[in-house]
Amino acid sequence: MMDFNKYAAKGNQILDEVAVELGFVDDRERAGRILRAVLHTLRERLTIQESFQLIAQLPFVIKALYVEGWKYQEKPFRIKHIGEFVKNVIHEDFPVGHHDISTAKDGENAIMAVLKVIKRHVSEGEIRDILATIPADLHPLWGEVKKEPSS
Repeated sequence: MMDFNKYAAKGNQILDEVAVELGFVDDRERAGRILRAVLHTLRERLTIQESFQLIAQLPFVIKALYVEGWKYQEKPFRIKHIGEFVKNVIHEDFPVGHHDISTAKDGENAIMAVLKVIKRHVSEGEIRDILATIPADLHPLWGEVKKEPSS
């Protein structure tokens, strides 16, 4: 017998973690919109290979959220700095993006909150791989990432 409750439970756990990090414990809907918008913006910046490596480590429900409506582009969008990333997150959160994220600083904090949760559920090696493919100006959004051990 198939039981999808465990998949839903893991997705709900991540959504709850995002809501806590955002300070929206009573507004899971808003937290979910921001989670979706950040994931969609991130996937547009990553190569297809890096996206596949990332989603391989995400829970089933979050994978579905990541790929929802995805129209693969041969080359990733050129989001070079945090301001562009924030604008794209607001755009992905249409039609309520400006309500959910009212300032650039709110956007930056929201992105960092989502990525902090994603880091808990993805290997450090994968996070380092992602950082190697995105501009250095976007690295602060990921917070502190442990350096690869030297050999």
